Amino acid sequence: MLPKDPVMLLSFINLKLRDFYPDLESCCQDLDISVSELEEKLAGIGYRYDGKQNRFV
Repeated sequence: MLPKDPVMLLSFINLKLRDFYPDLESCCQDLDISVSELEEKLAGIGYRYDGKQNRFV
């Protein structure tokens, strides 16, 4: 279950990306969430995915 609070979601996703997944697509597939939905939620608090860093910044 993903956190509902956007800031908690950001922390959760960045931790998962750092420790378990090589890219956003793999993470989203495993967590059963669409990439666009996740990006939209985190864009709402000013974050975007950076593929080179493999994290939301």
